[in-house]
Amino acid sequence: MAVRPIRVFGDPVLKSVSAPIGEIDDGVRALVKDLIDTVELPGRAGVAACQIGVGLRAFSYNIDGDIGYVLNPVLVETSGDPQPIGEGCLSVPGLWHDAIRYPYAKVVGIDLDGNEIVVEGEGLLAQALQHETDHLDGMLYLDRLTPEERRVAMREIRESDWF
Repeated sequence: MAVRPIRVFGDPVLKSVSAPIGEIDDGVRALVKDLIDTVELPGRAGVAACQIGVGLRAFSYNIDGDIGYVLNPVLVETSGDPQPIGEGCLSVPGLWHDAIRYPYAKVVGIDLDGNEIVVEGEGLLAQALQHETDHLDGMLYLDRLTPEERRVAMREIRESDWF
């Protein structure tokens, strides 16, 4: 398997709702391996399948050395007062803005054996769970910015050398 290139802002796959995973076959197993390989690089907290060009509901995470994945994740619970927190995204390289996130989040999904997985936490893990499930619903963190902050971010994107 391999570290896969990250799709960037403007790629239609990032704004598309990802399809649920049905049968867990060799293709899904290869996808999970690629998601893990891709998230293991330094500075990466999570990678959604759409970020590597695959429109299926799956993501990997890497929080404080705890690396894992979830298939068909559903954000089932958030709690606490939503607050602005600094956030970036591999698909919007070089930008960092305050997105509105809950301090606690819980995701339920399955593993490669079809067993239920529950991933929950606070802080960076909560932020990553919300960020990655947003990706699978066709949302970027830019959609969570205040209108003023979004205008600034869009200008930064237009002025970037990767856009």
